[in-house]
Amino acid sequence: MIVRMWEIRAYPHHFPELLSWVCDIAVPGLEIQPLHVSTEIFSSADGRIVVMSRWRGEPTPLPDPPRDLVARSAHSWDFTPVDR
Repeated sequence: MIVRMWEIRAYPHHFPELLSWVCDIAVPGLEIQPLHVSTEIFSSADGRIVVMSRWRGEPTPLPDPPRDLVARSAHSWDFTPVDR
């Protein structure tokens, strides 16, 4: 299992539009991928959006968001479970 954390920050006045893009366009494109397991979307009061997606293999990247909505480019990190 691989968990990909993808994080982006919206311009304050474009936050609703960026969140809609993530929920209506970006994430549905992940959910149809054969190795996709599940996805959660989180938002913060400072205009950040985080997508946590779980995969049975190599994650499919999210597409680039519309540049006019983002205060800085997206970052992503991959994690694997730790046995303890």
